[in-house]
Amino acid sequence: MDAYDEDSHNRRGPDGSKGARLPESGPDGHEPPGTDGEGSGPSVMDAVSDESPADDMRGSPAGGAEGTEPSAESGDANEPSAMGTHGDEQPAGDTGPAAGGAEAAVAPPAPPRTGVAALSPRYQVGAAVALAAVAVAACVHLGMVFLSLAPANTVTKQHGKAIEEWVYPEFEQNWKLFAPNPLQQNIAVQVRAEVRTKDGDLRTTGWSDLSARDGAAIDGNLLPSHTQQNELRRAWDFLAATHGTDNRPVGLRGALSETYMRRIVTMRLHREDAIGRQGVVQRVQVRSRTTNVQPPVWSRERFSSKPVYRVLPWWTVTDDEAAGGVA
Repeated sequence: MDAYDEDSHNRRGPDGSKGARLPESGPDGHEPPGTDGEGSGPSVMDAVSDESPADDMRGSPAGGAEGTEPSAESGDANEPSAMGTHGDEQPAGDTGPAAGGAEAAVAPPAPPRTGVAALSPRYQVGAAVALAAVAVAACVHLGMVFLSLAPANTVTKQHGKAIEEWVYPEFEQNWKLFAPNPLQQNIAVQVRAEVRTKDGDLRTTGWSDLSARDGAAIDGNLLPSHTQQNELRRAWDFLAATHGTDNRPVGLRGALSETYMRRIVTMRLHREDAIGRQGVVQRVQVRSRTTNVQPPVWSRERFSSKPVYRVLPWWTVTDDEAAGGVA
């Protein structure tokens, strides 16, 4: 509804006609333009009705025709315009306090769970039990090794047999590498056999270096077996410690060491030299070949490089050992 349309029937002109009242004269006392003094000129309603919407849209940037829109100068100073208080453009990247508050309200995503935490509760319990078992076994093993090296005490006196069964021979420890005198000799164990062939003749084989074969198997092997590393070496140490200089056993452990060594060399002859295809082993003989480790070039020590042999007597092989088995 236009302002000029309200109560227009109550408004009358000077001549009694209906319509908007026009001023009789301008500010300077003259009649408004377009009038002839008789009120026959166009009325304000006619001027308003003749204006098209397109004319209103072609207004100036300050607001178009005078009186239609307030300009930046005549507008309310407390109301900020879209262009800013002084007409400056607002940066496009500035989202305002509302946007910043929305970003702060969104929580960052939680990082994915890894390791044991990523497992289900049932598997977490299983993993905890397995770790506890490994920790207990490690503590028991370290305690057994410590007690085997520690001086005699109450625990070793009461449980010495259980400690020895746990440690020996796989986890044996010694101080020969550091004190009081490091090993300065290379000891090789060699064996030969007396074989009865299928024709009934006796034949003596040549010396076979079992230690050299173990060394060749260990060299370049990232995971050598315990048998290759320690079986033959520990058997010879056991034999040498329980025999006198005349190569005769001392006590019951001396006889046990002979049986242990004899079975080892007989099994290796069957497995590595295929003696069983040539005949039946009747006797075996073991010897050691000891050579001194040469000192470094900067040392003044001098040792003989000539090997020293220790030859043991012939041992008769039992029937089960001759067949390659162990009773």
